[in-house]
Amino acid sequence: MVRSFFMLNFLPMKTRYKRILLKLSGESLMGDNAFGIDSTMLERYASQINDLLVLDVEVAVVIGGGNIFRGLQATESGIERVQGDYMGMLATVINGMALQSALELKGIYSRLISAIEMKEIAEPYIRRRAIRHLEKGRVVIFSAGTGSPYFTTDSAAALRASEIDADVILKGTRVDGIYNTDPLKDPEAVRFEHLTFAKAIQLGLKVMDMTAFTLCQENNIPIVVFDINDSENLRRIVLGERIGTLVEG
Repeated sequence: MVRSFFMLNFLPMKTRYKRILLKLSGESLMGDNAFGIDSTMLERYASQINDLLVLDVEVAVVIGGGNIFRGLQATESGIERVQGDYMGMLATVINGMALQSALELKGIYSRLISAIEMKEIAEPYIRRRAIRHLEKGRVVIFSAGTGSPYFTTDSAAALRASEIDADVILKGTRVDGIYNTDPLKDPEAVRFEHLTFAKAIQLGLKVMDMTAFTLCQENNIPIVVFDINDSENLRRIVLGERIGTLVEG
């Protein structure tokens, strides 16, 4: 009986998702700064990712570049849209390198993969190789978006999640789900606990772009939008708790 009790308490916890894609905005790395990367935020996200690895969850990550440069800013500064988008892609590589460094400080194996070839600092994107890294317990960081202009990192997250057969996209934001209006500006905003893709597209909700919503709908990949600043949320979602807003169907 003692042996059975011991074994029971050391069995791995059952998780709702086996392979997840975590989508982080570049702004989430700024912390309280106006731009750039806050090392405290990097350490926080690395710790949350480690919590998932302990649960034997396979983790892929896509990070935006808005803390450094957003492609759509290009028109304001006279830069051609396509050139600006490529600049934004390079910003995501910088963020990916920063997260990789934070993971390595915790002894977590990771691979930085770029959709634009830069072999000195990142692996080229090869689907089967990326999946193999995940199967070996390595964190895979997808950078440089899709490698093409006119696509956001939301679309890149939806594309990569589809390609690696992720069970879900977990989108970390500064608020606790999807609202009918911006809750940071409208105190009367109403939060949705559950949405269908059709409803999210119909309402024109801006939490992800329509290309990303449509791609996830076509490939039956649910999206959970949640508050990334609560350090327990990622773990709780993976263990099956209803946190934030679930978009599916």
